[in-house]
Amino acid sequence: MADEVLGVVGAGIVGLAVARELARRRPGARVVVFEKEDRVAAHQTSHNSGVVHAGIYYVPGSLKARLCTRGVALLKAYCAEHKLPYVECGKLVVAVREEEVPRMDALYGRAVANGVPGLRRVGPEELREIEPHATGLGAIHSPGSAITDYAAVARAFAAEVTAAGGEVRLGFPVDGIEPAGSRVRVASGEERVTVDHLVLCAGLQADRVAALAGDEPGPRIVPFRGEYLRVKNAKAEFLRGLVYPVPVPGYPFLGVHFTRRIDSGTVEIGPNAVLALAAEGYRWRDLSPAHIARLAAWPGAWRMAARHWRMGALEVYGSVSKRAYMETAQQYFPEIGFADVERDGAGVRAQALDRDGGLVDDFRIHRLGPVTAVRNAPSPAATSSMAIAEHVVEQVLEPASGFGW
Repeated sequence: MADEVLGVVGAGIVGLAVARELARRRPGARVVVFEKEDRVAAHQTSHNSGVVHAGIYYVPGSLKARLCTRGVALLKAYCAEHKLPYVECGKLVVAVREEEVPRMDALYGRAVANGVPGLRRVGPEELREIEPHATGLGAIHSPGSAITDYAAVARAFAAEVTAAGGEVRLGFPVDGIEPAGSRVRVASGEERVTVDHLVLCAGLQADRVAALAGDEPGPRIVPFRGEYLRVKNAKAEFLRGLVYPVPVPGYPFLGVHFTRRIDSGTVEIGPNAVLALAAEGYRWRDLSPAHIARLAAWPGAWRMAARHWRMGALEVYGSVSKRAYMETAQQYFPEIGFADVERDGAGVRAQALDRDGGLVDDFRIHRLGPVTAVRNAPSPAATSSMAIAEHVVEQVLEPASGFGW
């Protein structure tokens, strides 16, 4: 349609990837991105570790597994085409205790099933050949794991949208979504914009924005703050690539790991996963009583607390004590100690929580007539952003089924 208008809420990397894909698939349409902040990539996109995941961790056949594998290839090609930073530094997933070895074996089988290229198991000696200062009983080596600058990628997506005749509306906090015949009216204060289809990619605000469109309450977004330490001296040169722990089964966070940042060359240790006290709670003092009350009213929050309170207590202890944080990290790099690090930045992860207390692991997308809501897109969403965009836009271009206004 020559006068077609397509809207996207959220100018993080997923929202901008969707907007770019809409502009590519509908060259005659005008694409409008609505963003409450004064810049793109303001939250999760610019507050993560910049890792490009190869697909090791995800359940074979899941949306995460499929879109991560596809997303890596698309992202790598895009960065090469647009001369954006992308370095395949490789990753080791290291077992440091005997009880972790069977879990590492199971993880290796999962990664093989997902078709992760170049994957292999290495013993302690070969581990030290890859990372001379690391230690462990064995590891999975993924040479194709990489690092990039996701904020730069997001800015490139935004530039493509505007070059195609679209618009990124900054400072436009969406506070109303309502039907307008077969179309959708998007409101911010007194301002109204009507679109033919709307895609919600609101990240930390995903459940709140979806509720404006009449979506069901769950899953509810629970923000987890991830705090980083930075190696402040020459020991940063000890790390060549990425070093990760073997993840804890049933827990969606990957654990404290060592990452070299592509934009600065610094080495970060982290993140942990501490329940944030505000939707965008980057610090302990960022506290919202309304957010806490809303979380307490969700039955899944209490069930999650009963299920994961021990892990939560350990995360809090590591948050308040830098020494405790480093006691865990030193299992992988014994030569990097408490005196070698300082506190760095933090990010907040939008983790979806079901009513039964389950932490939603896979991507989750709802369709409500002319509205498509991305309700859960945690890591590896940045890696998978271009593949998520393909998947979402294919839904947008199909007639809606089963979900009227």
